[in-house]
Amino acid sequence: MGLGRGKEVGGSLWAAWIGQNFENGALSQSLLVDSQRDQQEKGWRMSTQTTGNQTSPGATDEDAYGSWYIDEPQDGQELPPEGVVPTCHPSVPPGLYHACLAVLSILVLLLLAMLVRRRQLWPQCVHGRPGLPSPVDFLAGDRPRSVPAAVFVVLFTSLCLLLPAEDPLPFLTLGSPPGQDGETETPRGPWKMLALLYYPALYYPLAACATVRHGAAHLLGSMLSWAHLGVQVWQRAECPESAKIYKYYSLLASLPLLLGLGFLSLWYPVQLMRSFSPGAAADSEGLQSSYSEEYLRMLLCQKKLKSRLGAGASPEGSHLPGSFCSSHISKHGFLSRTWIHFRCYIYTPQRGFRLPLKLVLSVTLTVSAIYQVALLLLVGVIPTIQKVRAGITTDVSYLLAGFGIVLSEDRQEVVELVKHHLWALEVCYISALVLSCLLTFLMLIRSLVTHRANLQALHRGGALDLGSLPQSPHPSRQAVFCWMSFTAYQTAFTCLGLLVQQVLFFLGTLALAFLVFMPVLHGRNLLLLRSLKTSWPFWLTLTLAVTLQNMAAHWVFLETHHGRPELSNRRALCAATFLLFPINVLVGAMVAGWRVLLSALYNAVHLGQMDLSLLPPRAASLDPGYHTYCNFLKMEVSQSHPALTAFCALLLQARRSRPRTAPQDGLRLGEEEEGMQLLQTKDPVAKGAGPRARRGRARWGLAYTLLHNPALQAFRKTALSGARANGAQP
Repeated sequence: MGLGRGKEVGGSLWAAWIGQNFENGALSQSLLVDSQRDQQEKGWRMSTQTTGNQTSPGATDEDAYGSWYIDEPQDGQELPPEGVVPTCHPSVPPGLYHACLAVLSILVLLLLAMLVRRRQLWPQCVHGRPGLPSPVDFLAGDRPRSVPAAVFVVLFTSLCLLLPAEDPLPFLTLGSPPGQDGETETPRGPWKMLALLYYPALYYPLAACATVRHGAAHLLGSMLSWAHLGVQVWQRAECPESAKIYKYYSLLASLPLLLGLGFLSLWYPVQLMRSFSPGAAADSEGLQSSYSEEYLRMLLCQKKLKSRLGAGASPEGSHLPGSFCSSHISKHGFLSRTWIHFRCYIYTPQRGFRLPLKLVLSVTLTVSAIYQVALLLLVGVIPTIQKVRAGITTDVSYLLAGFGIVLSEDRQEVVELVKHHLWALEVCYISALVLSCLLTFLMLIRSLVTHRANLQALHRGGALDLGSLPQSPHPSRQAVFCWMSFTAYQTAFTCLGLLVQQVLFFLGTLALAFLVFMPVLHGRNLLLLRSLKTSWPFWLTLTLAVTLQNMAAHWVFLETHHGRPELSNRRALCAATFLLFPINVLVGAMVAGWRVLLSALYNAVHLGQMDLSLLPPRAASLDPGYHTYCNFLKMEVSQSHPALTAFCALLLQARRSRPRTAPQDGLRLGEEEEGMQLLQTKDPVAKGAGPRARRGRARWGLAYTLLHNPALQAFRKTALSGARANGAQP
């Protein structure tokens, strides 16, 4: 009671003091009313708390005060933090999907094996034995290339999605015990290495259905592609967000996979419909020799080809295809020179030539690798910078002051400056990423020109300047291994090259922005200008030394006699060389740093280009990428020469059309003239020539092609002495 009276007396004294010190009566009255209202609210809260404690004698303190915080979730549920993606629980476990797809792939592979029968071992046993179909015929020049490219894109995308995945082999989670959080726990390390073999085996039947060339195989391919596409679309629709790296990273990274499966799900039904149409088998057989016949026709009609194309490739197939172009640019006008220059350095399709399937796959996977690496670099850094920029408060001024950095006395201005610098950092990062992607893509297009020039030179039997590498055209162990790993190496080099370029270009743009542009715009932190102000004697001395030496070399130490420059004033030259030695040491140090910078930049830009050695010519054999590329070219030329394929097709056609009663020791007149059917010449002189002239032309074309074919060197007689690398006699 005494305490209550004391509070009332204190409140009345406080009100009386306020009334005496303020002359405005209305203000004093309002303050009195507010003080009385506060006392009433305090009494109401005390009474409410007492009533609550009396009405629930068995309740705990948490129950008594639980209703005070209305923002907390009810029933013990915890809200996820802002920006954190909640765990997605699909209706069907991903492991069940993969188990079903694996079983379906095995069944399809068994059915394809029954369609492909081999008769080498058991020719009389149940029409042969089942054989495993090949997924891709890499050495065939006329097979469909879109299906292998789509399958390889799907496979590479699956491997990229494997990096942040918690379950490398999802079907293993079906038999794993659940953990404490309700999710299954599987070891990631060993199973990730096994997953590198699982995904190629999973997509093996999807690619093999296209090589069988049968209606049933196309039906199986349609079913399998639809199943893969349906599973992927269902999973992305149920769980579009993921907690790894970025919430939409999994969805964006799987776009090439969805595009590849979507293409296959349309291609197989179209081929199935075509298989029911009459003449489909004849069309498929005609495709086998179409490219080789076109190549041979263009080879034997080079004059017409040059008249159509204007300026073609170098006759020797130089390793630097721009040499021929530079020698012919001066003969045309400005627009013609521009177009020729563009064609020399940018790949454009050329009639009568087709890139091998391995190179087509390398180009496709390189583009996919650029997309995947750029996406990973973008979503792994930019969202973090944006979150940091959005969370900047005035406390950052105290943080910077702890390091001795005072941007401004106004805290709000410091916040704006820090946000502006973070925005500049984001712009530098995105600019470096765009520049890296563009350079990688341009180097890819430029390398295709070199591939075509080298292949054309080797097709003609020429020998490229490959340094100290062996020049034998025969297949070897190293050549086979390099041919197998060429596409994979190209993909890995592209990924690493893009990463290195991003680091270098980001550091360069960062230094340019924060040392030049930002200080000049804001007028503060002029570190570069201050360093130049203090070190200007050093740079002025170096500049004058280099300039004076060049001027002296041109005007003092060289004299022209009879149209030829000769050395003069040797005594002054020796004296200047001795006196300027210390300064030239400093100049050499600057040049050495510039050389290191240029070498790093050049090697980073050309790291993904396997047709170019990053080492000197004497050490070119030590470059694993260039060594792999050279052996790949030898394997391609020796095993899939288009001219050899064309003549083999002619021999097979002649054998099929030959009657059984024909003698085996001679050739008929029509069989000798089979080669003339490829030419289809419109020359009236050639049409009016007799059969003897036509036979001579056909034999000359055959002899010329076989003479310049390096694949046949192993089958020639060894009695030829002094044979050169291209098979021609001296």
